[in-house]
Amino acid sequence: MRLVHRSCPIAGAQFILGMAFLLPHLLVSLLILLPISAVAQNNGNITVGSSLSATDNSSSWLSPSGDFAFGFSPLNENNDLFLLSIWFATIPDKTIVWYANGDKPAPRGSKVELTADRGLVLTSPQDEELWKIDTFIGTVAYGVMSNTGNFVVEDSSFNKLWESFRHPADTLLPAQIMEKGGVVSSRQSETNFSEGRFQLRLLQDGNLVLNSINLPTTYANEAYYRSGTVADSASNSSSPGRQLVFNESGNIYILRENDQQFPLARGKAGSADDFYFRATLNFDGVFTLYSHPRNSGSNGSWTPLGYEPENICLDSTTSSGSGVCGYNSICALKADGRPMCQCPKGYSLLDPDDRYGSCKPDFIQGCEEDELSSPREDLYTFEVLTNTDWPLSDYVLLKPYTEELCRNSCMEDCMCAVAIFRLGDSCWKKKLPLSNGRVDVGLNNGKAFIKIRKHNNFTLPDPRFPVPEPKKNDRDNLIVIGSVLLGGSVFVNVILIGAICLGFFLIYHKKFQKITTNGGAVDMNLRCFTYKELVEATDGFKEELGKGAFGVVYKGVKQTGSTVLAVKKLINPFQDTEREFKTEVNVIGQTHHKNLVRLLGFCDEGQHRLLVYEFLSNGTLADFLFGDLKPSWNQRIQIAMGIARGLLYLHEECSTQIIHCDIKPQNILLDDYYNARISDFGLAKLLRMDQSRTLTGIRGTKGYVAPEWFRHMAITTKVDVYSYGVMLLEIICCRRSVEMDACEEERAILTDWAYDCYQEETLDALVEYDEQALDDRKNLERFVTVAFWCIQEDPSLRPTMRRVIQMLEGVVEVLIPPCPFPFTK
Repeated sequence: MRLVHRSCPIAGAQFILGMAFLLPHLLVSLLILLPISAVAQNNGNITVGSSLSATDNSSSWLSPSGDFAFGFSPLNENNDLFLLSIWFATIPDKTIVWYANGDKPAPRGSKVELTADRGLVLTSPQDEELWKIDTFIGTVAYGVMSNTGNFVVEDSSFNKLWESFRHPADTLLPAQIMEKGGVVSSRQSETNFSEGRFQLRLLQDGNLVLNSINLPTTYANEAYYRSGTVADSASNSSSPGRQLVFNESGNIYILRENDQQFPLARGKAGSADDFYFRATLNFDGVFTLYSHPRNSGSNGSWTPLGYEPENICLDSTTSSGSGVCGYNSICALKADGRPMCQCPKGYSLLDPDDRYGSCKPDFIQGCEEDELSSPREDLYTFEVLTNTDWPLSDYVLLKPYTEELCRNSCMEDCMCAVAIFRLGDSCWKKKLPLSNGRVDVGLNNGKAFIKIRKHNNFTLPDPRFPVPEPKKNDRDNLIVIGSVLLGGSVFVNVILIGAICLGFFLIYHKKFQKITTNGGAVDMNLRCFTYKELVEATDGFKEELGKGAFGVVYKGVKQTGSTVLAVKKLINPFQDTEREFKTEVNVIGQTHHKNLVRLLGFCDEGQHRLLVYEFLSNGTLADFLFGDLKPSWNQRIQIAMGIARGLLYLHEECSTQIIHCDIKPQNILLDDYYNARISDFGLAKLLRMDQSRTLTGIRGTKGYVAPEWFRHMAITTKVDVYSYGVMLLEIICCRRSVEMDACEEERAILTDWAYDCYQEETLDALVEYDEQALDDRKNLERFVTVAFWCIQEDPSLRPTMRRVIQMLEGVVEVLIPPCPFPFTK
């Protein structure tokens, strides 16, 4: 029997009526549950194994509030490249506040994944690792995109293993704190997220500074902004900065050790309920606090509330580098505190796409080109600008001088590119490239005369044709002289010939005297002082600055009272005094480098021989290193690099190779910005560029003298490398190379003890547990290793100073050195 199921008409009707009743209730329930589901998916937590891909309209990881997103942003100039970044998700004009791979953008199809053992890892479509978070200890349980804009990687116990707030890019956000040693770096341009030229740093001494760096290296120029939040040792009225704090109310300040606040922004921030805030180091070097109204739709914009420095065009002047704008450019300040860079008339951008870059002249200028131009007269005209200057590009000051003489002097000088006339009687002539150009209303309408070629053409001699005959005027003059000689009487001819011979003799004798006087010093544009002038300048040699084997240095002031001098009075009893004097005059007079002390002039009157140097306010490196206050690690690194660059110049970049022979902290001076300047070339041994070594008597100072001096070996530039290595260890350790009164005998000789620490891997003891140095352990280890290469007993194993710089900068690999003392250890 087959059972047949038949539907009941009454039951079907009841089912339909029931469904009709339940359906609205189900829809309401679903509508209620949807937001709950969305919030659950958007709680900011990301589980291990989650990933994002770099594609158009790719998904992102949102914060619970929806204010911030983590993911891939396409780069404007190339939609096939992406930036792993964090941005404000609710602002239509995407504002990126953190990014990971600015120097290496990710190609389309790349992936970022949260892994348990390595944290966040960014890989290309070919599975090449493009970026990953720093090494951490622990196992990742999940990631969190927080409402503050901080992406955090945590373990199962909620411990933070890594967070983006600790590794800022160019922006700080409310609730973010930067500790000592923290760095914020600008991007290269508005659309180029590679590391830029500017840094914001909280130094170990508590000072917040802004400085530029010389790309592609990390060498930091002197700061163009300083907060001044350092301990005031004179009055003890303040304490150093401890943290840079950006609180959730939108206020940014430096928190001192005594919990006092040093505010940075000068504008009113407003309520955090109504505004978003960010503090960004812009690509042009201005650190700016911004606000943006919340819920403003497409009408809102970022408004600057305050910025540092107050005028970057004036404050960013630096002795190295171009300034905020490129070379030959002019910086003007806009209303928002940001700089605007422009090329002067007759110049154009070297890179048309970089309006903050350098400018090049659109004409050919030079001594040879001017000489070959025909006709030579009336080649140039002037573009006149007021309140414009390039303060560090002058090579001569003419004073007193008139405006007309200033113009004419520049016009007739083939090296002069710009002349600045101001203060009523002062004319500064400047040559290319011009640096730190800016508009400055404080110049009181001073004038800048920019020399521009009228016609950018000139004719070079054609080698296919012979040199033209002498000019007709010259030929006619010879004919006239010959006619006089042949047509006159014998007596007249004899007198005339005698007069001509006497004239040649006097001219030759005068030139010979000029060449031989003072060892050629007269020809080097050095000021020749009288002894009386220097007695008056030093107030009778009253204030002694220092004393050495060959002389005493006194402080002096020019008669104008504005320029401080250092006057070295050579001691007569030494038999080598005259040779020492001429050596210093000739050597220093021919050198020019930012890491060398500049010789301004000399005096040579009978037994009085003196040298006049620029005065450097911060004294010697010895006083700086071995004083009561320990210099910061960053300062010591910069000083070591500066000395190395100065030695490289002496060894390889001078027209005459120079061996200093007495490198030691007492012969390194520090300028206003603590830049190292090598001084005292009195013991320098000069070599021609084609001469690699010389034999000479022992020179130098005990403790810094290379072994070859005592072994009658050939002396090369490697003796300076040895001395530099010893001094590099002193800079690292802030102690003298020899301390016979040391508590432990094995510590008496720094080189021996340092090598023991190096072998035993106890560098923390070597630097006396200096936190700044230990926080930068990678550089510490590299610098110590380089020092041991420099002090090798075998000169052939020592690197050149060029190689030393490359190793210090990390450009080349630094290998493990052999024992520096194979014969004594």
